[in-house]
This record gives sequence, structure tokens and C-alpha cells, in this order.
Amino acid sequence: MTTNPRKKPEELRSHRWYGVKDLRSFGHRSRTAQMGYHRSDYAGKPVIAIINTWSDINPCHSHFKQRVEEVKRGIWQAGGFPVEMPAISLSEPFQKPTTMLYRNLLAMECEELLRSYPADGCVLMGGCDKTTPALVMGAISMDLPTIFMPAGPMLRGDYRGEYLGSGSDTWKYWAELRAGNITEDDWQDVENGIARSPGHCMTMGTASTMTSAVEVLGLTLPGASSIPAPDSRHAQMATLTGKRIVDMVWEDIKPSDILTTQSFDNAVTACLGLGGSTNSIVHLIAMARRAGVALDLKRFDALARQTPVIANLRPSGKYLMEDFFYAGGLRAFLTQLGELIDFSQKTINGQTLGQNVEGAKVFNDDVIRPRSKPLVESDGLAVLTGNLAPGGAVIKPAAMEAHLRKHKGPAVVFKDYNDMNARIDAPDLAVTKDSVIVLQSAGPQGAPGMPEWGQLPIPQKLLKEGVRDMLRISDARMSGTSYGACVLHVTPESHVGGPFALVRDGDIIELDVEARSINMLVPAEEIARRQAAWQAPQPKFTRGFGVMYLKHIQQADTGCDFDFLETEKKAAAGEEPEIH
Repeated sequence: MTTNPRKKPEELRSHRWYGVKDLRSFGHRSRTAQMGYHRSDYAGKPVIAIINTWSDINPCHSHFKQRVEEVKRGIWQAGGFPVEMPAISLSEPFQKPTTMLYRNLLAMECEELLRSYPADGCVLMGGCDKTTPALVMGAISMDLPTIFMPAGPMLRGDYRGEYLGSGSDTWKYWAELRAGNITEDDWQDVENGIARSPGHCMTMGTASTMTSAVEVLGLTLPGASSIPAPDSRHAQMATLTGKRIVDMVWEDIKPSDILTTQSFDNAVTACLGLGGSTNSIVHLIAMARRAGVALDLKRFDALARQTPVIANLRPSGKYLMEDFFYAGGLRAFLTQLGELIDFSQKTINGQTLGQNVEGAKVFNDDVIRPRSKPLVESDGLAVLTGNLAPGGAVIKPAAMEAHLRKHKGPAVVFKDYNDMNARIDAPDLAVTKDSVIVLQSAGPQGAPGMPEWGQLPIPQKLLKEGVRDMLRISDARMSGTSYGACVLHVTPESHVGGPFALVRDGDIIELDVEARSINMLVPAEEIARRQAAWQAPQPKFTRGFGVMYLKHIQQADTGCDFDFLETEKKAAAGEEPEIH
């Protein structure tokens, strides 16, 4: 791999702030001295912005106070000047109605921090679900030398000698509690043992899916995404990340030098082979469009048809991310995918993806399976279309009961989340195991923010009958840790008048995963009559960020980015607007 000519100190972007002999640079230098730094600390050195998403209410990033010091150590050692810049923390367990409402806000904040301050390069510190795509989206748009430092998964949960997986086992034991099969004391033991260290979810949920995708894209150090957060090797990786970003600045390696159509194909293929989160579709499409790559739902589906699921990880499989790391991690996993991956793609360490995985071995072939013995032969995800979702919808066949892959049943419709919450467990709810539960007004505008409501609850009376899966459809997302026959991301969403808004109780809905179809068996003239009578709901926001969100948010099939961000064209090299 050839690299760009090494920069000279006067070519650094930060030279505009620190190296010019004028009044403004006097102010920059004097105020830096005010913070206790000598000119020798930064003069002629790359200034590295560390975008840190730590906060007291984000458990996934609770170790970032320490990790940022380790990143700084690496930057100092390599001859750079570290500048920590806190950014909004998108805490998946706590932020309402959903962190997805604020993904684009963090992307904007990241981009503007990098644009407005004297950054020559950046380290992105993230891991919790929406943080990873948000930071990368912002950095792609700014296009400075960038390296992502993943938070790492937490340790395995513990429940009476059994391993617990975040999210997946929450839903499992919650269903058993509602069915009356476990006690409140049992439930308390699950609560006490399911999350017992720093780090993001240790199932193959959205967090691990996205950090793995970013590593495959070439934006992390090799193997970085697999290391558990509390492992000492994670701290070492943080320091090595700090060292590497300084060299990247001198070499001028930027996201635009790395991200290609082929690297995004690699990321999609890896997500599919991992049995990764359906959320990866929305996030990778948004990231690709920031990079000028035309990734769409059709490409996801085409790659899904040829990619086996070979990572035996929950929710599709048995194991957890700690097991995956011990089994060889992402590097070993990629070797098993073989020719499905384009190993010639560039990465941030100056090597190709193939060079980065060279010598990696699988140490447990039940966790990372060979392609000859996959968990699922193909279709880790499937894209559906039909008169219910003309713009597309998605489902995760590997995480659903097989008999539901071709199913027909009457709709039980909930107009919004509050309606569902009020009626789902009503004894007189007209529902059977063959019914199709429908949740409307849960999309990008309808919820708002497209929350992870898509794993719709099974009515309590059916749980007591032993039902654990049934067909459920919404314009929401669902947690990557979730499972079940859940059709998600229905596009256009109901709130903007898509056909999904027109479904009524009793309408027959037909799913055929193999045929990639989702339809309501309602005559076209009746659908047209309902469409003519449909009235647009009132806006969900009347002030603040929410107003901007509603005005500019796009639909799920194009990544839910703001329209004015993805179409922004990056300035040509050397044409960045002058900062005064």
C-alpha cells in the first residue's frame, strides 16, 4: 500500500491557529499557555482531537475516563498534542424516546467540533449503539485523518451458573415472568447478574455489529472491536490507537482514502456472517451515503443470499462476545469468510485488510464455524417488499421460528405505542397465535425517532399457552439483541401516509421470506379508498432540535440521515473554507 507524501509541520491544519505570526495566533498561544502548556508541547506537532462520548449516564462508556488517558499517552509518545473534546453521549439504556432521535445530532456535533477547532486528526471514542455510526458519519463528512476506538463488549452475564446475554436474555426471562414460569426473586437475580462490567452489550447486538463493521471498513486497529472492555489488552489498544493517529496525520490518511464500494460490501458481508443487527442496514447506508457510496437495500439482500451466518452468537446462536474474542475474534472470523471478503482494501494502519488478518486462527470452531458448517446457510437478514412496504422492510430469519417464514394471518392493529401498551395483555383482546400484530406510528417521524419497539410483546394470554414467537410488523427498529418473527423498518412509515397506515383489524397479511414479500390481501380499490380518507397527524415537535429533525429526517431505506447532510459535497483538497 502506498501512502501520501509525509506532511511538513507548516502544512498541518493546526498551523493556522498556532504557527502564524499575527494577533489571533498570539491569542491561541497565550490561552494554551494559560492551560499550563509550553509552546514546545504543541509547536509543529499534530493536534489530535479526541472525541470522547463518556458521561455519568452511559454505562457502555463508563471506562472512558481511563481510556482517554491511555489514548493521550499514545499521542504524547508519538509526538502529538492531544485535545479531549467531550460530545453528547447517546446512552442506549436511558435516553428517551430513543438514541436514534439524536444520532444525527452527534454526527453534526462531531463534524463541527473537527471543523471549528485546530484538529489535524481525530480519535473517535464510542461503542454504544448509535454512537459508532454517528461519530463515523461526522468524521467522514469532515474527512480528517480518523481512527475509531471501540468501547468493547462487557463481560458475560451470570445467572445461577448460566451465562446471560444483555438484551436477549432480558426478553427471554421477561416473557417467562409474564407467563408465570419464574418468580420475582428469579427476575431479580437476572437483573443483578446481566450487566456486571463496563462495556456495551456482549451479544451480537447493534453495538458489536457496528464496531465490527467499522473495523472491517478499515477504520480501527486490527482486532480492536473484539476485545472485552475490562481486558488489559483493551487499554493497550487505546494507547496504540493514540500512537497510530499521529502517524496517520503525517501520512495524511483520511476516510476518503479508505472507504470504497468494496469496503462497504465487506462491512455488510461481515455483519451478515456475524448474524448482526438489523440496525446495521440503516446505519451502514447512512455512512455510505456520507462517503459517496451508493449502498441500498437491494445490495444488502443480494449479499445476504450468498453469505452464511458462521458466528454462533446470541441472539441467533449460543455464545457471547467474550467467547468470540477467545475463539480468535473478528480477524479469525474474516479468514473463514474467504473469498466473500475483498482483502485488498486499505485500512488505517497502512496495511490491507488481508495483511491485517494474516496468521489469525480459530481456536473454537463452534463459536466461529467454518463455512462448511454454518449456523445458517444464508439470509442472516432479508429485505421484503410488497404493497405493505413498497419502499422495503427487513426481517432477521436466523432469529425467528422457521414455521413463520411463510405465514398468513389476520391483523391485530395498534395505532401507536400507548395503544399497544394499554391493550396488549387485555384478556378480551381478539388474538391467536396465527394473528399478525401490527404497530403503527413507530417510524422516524411517527414515534418520533424510530425507537427499538419492533420486538412487539406477545400477548400475555398467548405466553401462558406456550407461544414464544408470532408474526409482528412495525415501522420501528428493534434492538440487535432481540429475536423473533419481527418485520421492521416498514417504508414509507405510517406517519407520512405510507400503505402501512391503512392496515385495519382483520386484514389478512401474508409474509413469504423466501419470496421476499410482505403484503396485505386487501383489494386495490379499498386501499385507494382508505388512502383518500387518510389525514396527516399533527407534528410531534413545535420547538428545538425536534423541529429541525422532523423537517429534514429521511426514511429508513435511505439511512435516516438529514437531507442537508448526506448531500453535502466535501470541499476539494486545499479548499476548506478559511477559518478566521
